[in-house]
Amino acid sequence: MFSAKRLMRLRTVLEQRVESGAVPGVLAVLARRGEVHVEAVGSLAFDGGSTAMATDTIVRMASMSKPIVAACAMTLIEDCTLRLDDPVDDLVPELASMRVLADPAGPVEDTVAAARPITVRDVLAFTLGTGMVPAETPISDALDTVRGRDLDEWVARLGKVPLVHQPGERWMYETGSDVTGVLIQRATGKSFGTALRERILEPLGMKDTGFSVEARNFDRFATAYEQEDGPDGAVVEDVPETGRWSAPPVLEDGGGGLVSTAEDYLAFASAMLAGGRYQGTQVLSRAAVTLMTSDQLTPEQRAVSGFWPGYFATTSWGFGTGIVTDRTRLGPSAGSYGWTGFYGTAWYNDPAEELTGILIQQRAHAGDARLAFARDFWTTVYQSLT
Repeated sequence: MFSAKRLMRLRTVLEQRVESGAVPGVLAVLARRGEVHVEAVGSLAFDGGSTAMATDTIVRMASMSKPIVAACAMTLIEDCTLRLDDPVDDLVPELASMRVLADPAGPVEDTVAAARPITVRDVLAFTLGTGMVPAETPISDALDTVRGRDLDEWVARLGKVPLVHQPGERWMYETGSDVTGVLIQRATGKSFGTALRERILEPLGMKDTGFSVEARNFDRFATAYEQEDGPDGAVVEDVPETGRWSAPPVLEDGGGGLVSTAEDYLAFASAMLAGGRYQGTQVLSRAAVTLMTSDQLTPEQRAVSGFWPGYFATTSWGFGTGIVTDRTRLGPSAGSYGWTGFYGTAWYNDPAEELTGILIQQRAHAGDARLAFARDFWTTVYQSLT
């Protein structure tokens, strides 16, 4: 299972993270073949007297919201409310008959017609033709104006901005999860948050997961900090009592708006690893989990996509999840899947090792898997396996 002696190396890495002043607290949860191991170091804030980190500490999951949102959409695929290769036009007419930039770096007025409609598959696989773009380009400025009081207003504004690439041409991060929220809301006739709760969160017992935190739970809600180093220079980015998650939002953000706990996320991860089954309930079919966590990108799409050149050399993308395609360091095996979050949260399931690993911290820009701490975390997780 796990080597008790080798787990001390994981503990040391977590302690060094806190002692460096990067974060006030950090939490790791490992689960394998019925054994769960928890390492918690530090507290919820830099004030010294705050609550200790624990498995019920509430944190901002940021982009780790994406797998949960995709799983909810898969339940709609299963009951035939949505079909993967159907255009989104009927449910989201704002994205029908889209225009596409003639040159991704060119003026937003210079467009051509989309070669085909955007499909549900495009939305889930992030190949719908829009998403994060380089700063200081005309389309970046245009996309910066896409805001709304609610999902309907947001998608209406998105539909007025041309796509960056033709649907299906390449992978583009972020926006697909937000459009997924629109699809879920309109397909179910309920608010996005209600559908998510009824189809995923309640069946899995994820009682602390949602788009806001109730006041009675503020004492369990960790403070989030800006990127600056050290407790003395740490700038608070979001506080429990008055921050973004202190009240229910009007616009429920599927790309990064969920808060959760390690306990809750372990329930979701465990269900995924068990083929969609959790404590006797089949929340999602095994086939749906397999499809969601399989490589959905073509070699051609991977060759021209990613956060930087060569990004998809050893990874790919499923529906709302990153996929490991080639093991090149001491870390998740090929076939593992999961994702990371902006504030330094991370999760991967490794079916080959029957392993779930979850990392919790709350520091802006700490979710980059290239950071030394992130690499050291996964190294010490995998060296601890017997």
